[in-house]
Amino acid sequence: MDIMTGGGAAPLVVDGVDGLRDAVGASIGPTGWLAIEQPRIDGFADATGDHQWIHVDTTRAASSPFGSTIAHGYLTLSLCNLFLPQMLNVENVSMGVNYGVDKVRFPAPVRVGSRLRGRGEILDCADVPAGGVQVKIRITAELEGSDRPGCVVETLNRWLP
Repeated sequence: MDIMTGGGAAPLVVDGVDGLRDAVGASIGPTGWLAIEQPRIDGFADATGDHQWIHVDTTRAASSPFGSTIAHGYLTLSLCNLFLPQMLNVENVSMGVNYGVDKVRFPAPVRVGSRLRGRGEILDCADVPAGGVQVKIRITAELEGSDRPGCVVETLNRWLP
């Protein structure tokens, strides 16, 4: 169960691919805060097979430079996909799909017990040969109490009319 707190801003609602074209430059979010707890980290480790001690061994990680376990970078990245529909609602399209990413960075470790929220900016919108548009959205996973975010990703998403 995802425990989101703090409400967050209402999602930006756009009407179809023309609405996406018009939304370039728009800021979206923030979402509510999401607590990062050990069961989520352990579940991600089980799903990916990445059981490195810094993620799953709470005793050993307590004596690490981080002072606790930390979330996998790719777990933090995947949460950006949880945040996106909370920030942007595209109506009157047949479907939307993840196409990929252009750039990903993990500026700060996400310690167990910390909280993240999403904030975004619509950077670009371009027509694609198959019809519809490809939209580049920068999503920042803000880390509560930190000057540096847990993740910054430029996502590529396609929406078809």
